[in-house]
Amino acid sequence: MESDVSLRFGAVLGHAEQKAELRMMLGEKRLPHALLFTGPEGVGKRRLAYVLAAALLCGAEDGRPCGACSSCRALHAGTNPDFCEARPERAGKSAAQIRIDQIRAICAEASRFSDAGRGRVILIDDADRMNEAAQNSLLKTLEEPAGQVTFILVTSVRNALLDTIRSRCIPISFGALSETILREALAARNIPAAEAEAVAALAGGSLGRAIRLAEGGGLAKRDAALSFLEELPVLAMERIFPLAEAMGKGERDALSAWFSYVMMALRDMLVLYEDGGSPLLYNKDVRERLAALLSIYSKASLFDLLALACGAQKRLQANVSLRLLMEGFLIRARDRCGASI
Repeated sequence: MESDVSLRFGAVLGHAEQKAELRMMLGEKRLPHALLFTGPEGVGKRRLAYVLAAALLCGAEDGRPCGACSSCRALHAGTNPDFCEARPERAGKSAAQIRIDQIRAICAEASRFSDAGRGRVILIDDADRMNEAAQNSLLKTLEEPAGQVTFILVTSVRNALLDTIRSRCIPISFGALSETILREALAARNIPAAEAEAVAALAGGSLGRAIRLAEGGGLAKRDAALSFLEELPVLAMERIFPLAEAMGKGERDALSAWFSYVMMALRDMLVLYEDGGSPLLYNKDVRERLAALLSIYSKASLFDLLALACGAQKRLQANVSLRLLMEGFLIRARDRCGASI
């Protein structure tokens, strides 16, 4: 059987230093029992965690997963008994979390003997979504793991983890991917060059975000967020409530993305205030539309709106009414920009 290239270090784009460090620790057999992969969302942290898990469970002498043995094939198929993964789960309309019962279950798995005799790997994806009870439940196992087990925690929000969790893990930090890497990855997916260039700039170094933008109508959603900022200074009060009701019927993740597009546009406008010709824009392809708004928004109003949007986006993680959240945001945003109606 041909090897599975997705379980190779080379299949993870960028991050040459991080890959080299992990391979060196594997080769010298000094990999710690708990690792914390931190960095922006969508840059390949979780994928590299899978490759590392494959390397640990494969047993290949050179520390590189072969991709063809029974362990690698089972990991790729999601059936490897020595690998366990915890991810956030959604209960009703509340934000997805990793709950204490999930952590108890994986800690029980960690204490079992390895089926293949090479140890066990526990991956906790979006580890920042563990509630406090779940983090405290994990702590004892991190301090005193039973048997040969490696924990890999992956997070984009490092500070959301308890100090006691962070202090027991060796951090591996990841940066954003270059626009060149993103453009090449999008071209490999047959995305037209002009669109790939716009998406690569907008994605903020995240391949995951770039793919969602390119394949999920992201540019259209970005344009909708920009249209909102163009309409906001003349937004009538009677339009706010039906608009909030319509937006409140959407998914939390979609609203979070909308807030991100709004904040990127606001950030770009602040950059243009300092340097109208700056190349450091997310939305390079709509520079003229952003520049046209500078005569309407003051610097102070842009900072106010950024803080307001950031706060509203954070509240999406709580179990709040989306309609009421959007009503409050729209009313405050209208006031902050000095709406004339």
